[in-house]
Amino acid sequence: MAKAFRIGDHVSWNSEAGRVSGTIIAIHTRDFDYKGHVHHASQSDPQYEIKSDKTEHVAAHKGKALTLLSGGGSRS
Repeated sequence: MAKAFRIGDHVSWNSEAGRVSGTIIAIHTRDFDYKGHVHHASQSDPQYEIKSDKTEHVAAHKGKALTLLSGGGSRS
């Protein structure tokens, strides 16, 4: 099972622009449409919406792409 995160967790991930950090604002546990694409999610493998700290851009990623930053405990 992938790492589990909570709304409000501060995380980082790789993007085309390099390492980015942000805050989780939503958790999806079912397939959902995001920016014109279907993103696959399930209870055991959710997708997270994260708002970038720097640009406020919102991205969607699975837990395996995210790293919890200091200020929060890992929840597996």
